[in-house]
Order: sequence, then structure tokens, then C-alpha cells
Amino acid sequence: MKVLLSIKPEFAEKILLGEKHFEFRKAIPKAPGVKTVVIYATKPVGKVVGEFDIDGVISASPRNLWSRTKEFAGITKQRFNEYFDGREVAHAIKVKDARRYEKPLELPSVLESGVAPQSFCYLT
Repeated sequence: MKVLLSIKPEFAEKILLGEKHFEFRKAIPKAPGVKTVVIYATKPVGKVVGEFDIDGVISASPRNLWSRTKEFAGITKQRFNEYFDGREVAHAIKVKDARRYEKPLELPSVLESGVAPQSFCYLT
């Protein structure tokens, strides 16, 4: 099974370039068998630009998660702290084998509703 994640274009690009090894989330998919993340680069790109395999998920306190992921976080500590402000648990999806699509896809070709998810949605 795959999930579609809405990711800001700057972070989507860093993932596809191999510079960002973790995608941080406040909530993660709970369905069993999710192995692949499909990347929807949010506006102004507004396209499905690639995908990556999931090499595990780390769930921890924000402080602990930052210390474990900071080397390849792809974001600043300030941005990380702002994102997880007030949270007791933070999640990091570990990126493996990121692949850029030769031609970015329009969202309706991947998701019937054509509406970008706030965080993620399952694809079958």
C-alpha cells in the first residue's frame, strides 16, 4: 500500500536530491502494509513529483527525535521546534530510495478527488 503525503516543495526537492533523510509528521499512517510514500509537492508546484520507500518510522519526544535525526533532517532546529511545539510525541518517516518521476503528475491522475490531503491519504 502507498500513502500520498503533501510536502512543501523545498522539502520534496531535498528528499528527491537525497539531502533530507527524514520526513517529519505530527500524525503517521496507521494502516499496516504501507511501504511507499508518494510525494505531492504543494503549491506553487502542485504536482505529484516522485516517491520513496519507507525505511521505518521513529516516534519519540521532539527533543529525542531531533537528536536522532538532526544530521539529515533537512530543516533547521527552529523550524522543527515550531512544527512540533506543544507536542509530546513527534514522528519521522525514514526515507529510502527516493525516485523522481520523469514527468510530474497532475493530482487527479493519482487521487480521484483531485484534492490534496492536509497531511496524508491512502492510495490503493
